Amino acid sequence: MVQSSEVGVGEFAEALSERVRKAREELSAALNADDAYAVAVAQDELDDAVRLAREHGFDVEAAGADEG
Repeated sequence: MVQSSEVGVGEFAEALSERVRKAREELSAALNADDAYAVAVAQDELDDAVRLAREHGFDVEAAGADEG
């Protein structure tokens, strides 16, 4: 049986949403810990995840606006 390495749009969107959610959690934890380096790393990850989502037409900003 041949398995496809293709990922469906729904799976991709779910993975992006999870990446954004995790980055937001890490940013919040870094801010609470007052760890400037961890804040910078987490902010970069969040920015990258949001950029990737936008490039593919996904609105992750609205999804996370009511979280936290």
